[in-house]
Amino acid sequence: MAIAATLLFACGNNNNQPSGQPAEKDYTSVKTPDFNADSAFSYVEQQLAFGPRIPNSQAHEKCAQYLANAMMQWTDTVIVQNFTATLWDNTSAKGKNIIASVNPQAENRILLAAHWDSRAYADHDSDSTKHHQPILGANDGASGVAVLMEMARVFRQNNINIGIDYIFFDLEDQGSPTFANSYQNDSWCLGAQHWARTPHTPFYTAKYGILLDMVGGFNPRFTKEEVSRNFAPGITNKVWTIAQQLGYGKVFENSESEAILDDHLYINQNTNIPVLDIVANNHNQSFFEHWHTTGDNLDAIDRKTLGIVAKVVMTMVLSDNQ
Repeated sequence: MAIAATLLFACGNNNNQPSGQPAEKDYTSVKTPDFNADSAFSYVEQQLAFGPRIPNSQAHEKCAQYLANAMMQWTDTVIVQNFTATLWDNTSAKGKNIIASVNPQAENRILLAAHWDSRAYADHDSDSTKHHQPILGANDGASGVAVLMEMARVFRQNNINIGIDYIFFDLEDQGSPTFANSYQNDSWCLGAQHWARTPHTPFYTAKYGILLDMVGGFNPRFTKEEVSRNFAPGITNKVWTIAQQLGYGKVFENSESEAILDDHLYINQNTNIPVLDIVANNHNQSFFEHWHTTGDNLDAIDRKTLGIVAKVVMTMVLSDNQ
């Protein structure tokens, strides 16, 4: 995941995006398939088993193949969008955005996304000797991917065939480290930047999008961050209303927070798709305790949190289809 920052962006560029509080509805009546949090946890574990998923590494290549093969079981088409990007230090990296689609012919689509790479630098570790070490990225990356993988599995198992595009963005977390000479905003979210400029399908559009980032930690807190509020106000309010009604008000806190530089920013800026970010925003911490440290390993993942986020997102996705 990237960083909290003061960002300049155009607001209100989605003419079809509803604003304000959504119409009151009993979202507890929306039926969702049973989400297996143990299964989602195992998908985190399997991603970490390859090692740090940093560009130009064998672990990166093997994990990409694993993710593509897994999603082929639960979706109709899988596209691996290969691209080359220049990193903050002017080195070249090979990236792979993985796009898995359900009912690809449907015009009415929903975009669900997460990033699958892990950071090459533990530059926020309390031990400065580890700042140049890559991290496993259990919560920061693997957790969001795992939630979407299990969601795709249970949706397919239950014959839910609405138009969904699951996108696992690459090279999200390779931005300039704290020990670099200068900070570069656009050195982050390189896969999302590439996809937003050149989507996998020409003239691609979706009704809305939800980005998941760091959604597996203990004692989570998710707030309405500024980019989501500005570009996707109606969708953001609806998601938080759903969470409140489902009894997750302490997790999805009904409060506003500063802008996050994350994959959704570039999609919002370059497409007409309103995308919100469900991203960890814990009190008195940088997103979560082990953010960009070697401690972001399997011990940082709480199955309960994975299940809560999945329940909210599944209810959102199915709320217009029941």
